[in-house]
Amino acid sequence: MTTSTIPVPSLAPSPALPPASALPILLVPGLACSPALFAPQLPTLWRHGPVTLAQTTAHDSMAEMARAILRDAPPRFVLMGLSMGGYIAFEILRQAPDRVAALAILDSSARADSEEARALRLRVMELARQDKLALAIELNFPRSVHASRADDEALRALVQAMAQDTGVAAYLRQQTAIMQRCDSRPSLAQIRCPSLVLVGAEDQLTPPALAEEIHAALLAGDQARQASGRGAAAAPLRQLHIVAQCGHLSTLEQPALVAHILDRWLLALRRQG
Repeated sequence: MTTSTIPVPSLAPSPALPPASALPILLVPGLACSPALFAPQLPTLWRHGPVTLAQTTAHDSMAEMARAILRDAPPRFVLMGLSMGGYIAFEILRQAPDRVAALAILDSSARADSEEARALRLRVMELARQDKLALAIELNFPRSVHASRADDEALRALVQAMAQDTGVAAYLRQQTAIMQRCDSRPSLAQIRCPSLVLVGAEDQLTPPALAEEIHAALLAGDQARQASGRGAAAAPLRQLHIVAQCGHLSTLEQPALVAHILDRWLLALRRQG
């Protein structure tokens, strides 16, 4: 187990890894996000295995999104999801737990949507239907990033560009799926694969307490299996990282640091065998 609030380290690359032992890495993006969400981490991730981005624009339920992703996914893979991608990742694990070799949850929650969150979603969905998707995204931007990035025009433009790439129809489908998602907390203890949970220390949308809740439930599941004699000889690798000076969009706000954390975790998985 690793729990950390991490300053920016000296970012040394991991050693080259033999392709024969590489597992595919499946990335699941957040609401209104394109492949650009993970672009800063791609060079690092490709050193560990072939990387694919899940398509999340065609369905309006988590179950259908997960089924569609699994139809196209490799037989076994490392699963990484940010925000909405985390919600989908939990559904993938319910449908096909044996296909997930390891799990990384970034800036997400295992809980169902609150009534307050649903009400806010309905308001921004109405803006999108009025051809005001850019306004809907702009209203959410200050809550999506660390306060120091609130006036970062390049980051704001990237977030807007990802939303425009997603499009209004897909955005509405994604919001519908998010509003209707189930509470994943009861199934967390059943997750046996290694895990990494990461969150920005100042994430306003999915605060660190929610990441800590996920991590604690995963550990509790391991402990229960060990106590009953049903666990493996060694508990799976589990890490929790709380990233300083970072909001909800960790891969874009602290790109080098998030790449470094994922690099070290993937290398540790390989060493663990």
